[in-house]
Amino acid sequence: MLAAQALKRVFMSTIEPSRKRGFRLGQLVYDTRYRSKSIQVIAAIVILVSFWWLGSNIVGNLAALGKDFNLAFLGAPAGYDINQTLIPYDNRMSHGRAAVVGILNTLLVSFLGCIAATVIGILVGVLRLSDNWVINRLAAVYVEAFRSIPLLLWIVSIFAILSEAMPQPRDFRGDDATASMQLFDSVAVTARGVYVPRVAFTNSLSGNEAVIPRENLAAVASGSADWAIIVATIAVGLVVSLGIKAFVDRKQIMTGQRPVTWYWLAAVLILPVLVALYVLGATVVQPYLKGFNFTDGIFIRKSLFALWLALSLYTGAFIAEIVRGGIQSVGKGQREAAAALGLQSNRIMQLVILPQALRVIIPPLISNYLSLAKNSSLALAVGYMDVRATLGGITINQTGRELEGMLLLGLFYLFLSLLISGIINLYNRSKQLKER
Repeated sequence: MLAAQALKRVFMSTIEPSRKRGFRLGQLVYDTRYRSKSIQVIAAIVILVSFWWLGSNIVGNLAALGKDFNLAFLGAPAGYDINQTLIPYDNRMSHGRAAVVGILNTLLVSFLGCIAATVIGILVGVLRLSDNWVINRLAAVYVEAFRSIPLLLWIVSIFAILSEAMPQPRDFRGDDATASMQLFDSVAVTARGVYVPRVAFTNSLSGNEAVIPRENLAAVASGSADWAIIVATIAVGLVVSLGIKAFVDRKQIMTGQRPVTWYWLAAVLILPVLVALYVLGATVVQPYLKGFNFTDGIFIRKSLFALWLALSLYTGAFIAEIVRGGIQSVGKGQREAAAALGLQSNRIMQLVILPQALRVIIPPLISNYLSLAKNSSLALAVGYMDVRATLGGITINQTGRELEGMLLLGLFYLFLSLLISGIINLYNRSKQLKER
């Protein structure tokens, strides 16, 4: 007992001085409790100092050139026309309005491109695994052709084909017409672009149904309130359908039986939209030939069509390889087990293979969506007025505000990329395996 007490007194005498010394600056480097925080603080200081130095250097160089940094140019009259708009615009409006029009055009082609590229990629990726040699080889030729040739060449080539191979509007006129409209005389593909039907509202909330100029892509200006109601109806239906899915999932876990829900989903997704369209008096307005050109309907310029088609086919080739790799990552035993249960090949792919492959497919899919959105800036090659052509092109040339214009352009693409990544990552988390 005496020996133990003596050892305790010796031990306490050795640690008491260290307690009395307290915190020392050397601990910021040598103590693992503080070292990681010290490195983070130092890195943050270095980054802030670097940004301060860069900003002060830019301001000093601008001052030497007799310039300052301001965004007042966005309120000045633009003075130039934009050939295709989603919202009302004329050359008397501001550069800010022109930038918004360009942003909407960029979002439009990016959204349409992502949807079409996904459909093409999934279809071709599945065909690449087909046992039919001809189908397999054709899919492989498509993938290798579009992956190996630069995107700009595809955009220009498709634009040239539309310009040279498609008929002029005058070729649709008369008894000796050499061209005809497609899909029950509702769609006209011409060298100027594609004319498709549009939806008009006879009971519009705006009080009347305005005639939409063919230069505009959709009846957004006159029927924005009507379309807002339809979009809200669809959004509510989607939320309710998610609730139905959650209820059915819980029911399946509790009982082992999954109720039939297709008529529930049809009731909440389709019926409300049909009722809204009926109340608003929705009607289809088809384009028709008047004089030397088509009128009414929606006019999709060939520049937009060529850009959308090229982006979709080019990105779809990369997505096809991602889908093929994701499907091959699923064990062969999964397919064999599903087949042993009596499932057909298409149901095996839909219910067993693809849900598991999505966990492998989605992460690299984000990179391709981001590439498609940024590659849309090549629209300038075919005259499509996106944000690169408006804010990053004509506006900069007219105002001389190249720094402000490029900074705003970069911030827009950064925001767009973060938005796409955030949305797909949310979906990706919902598909990840949950540990119990």
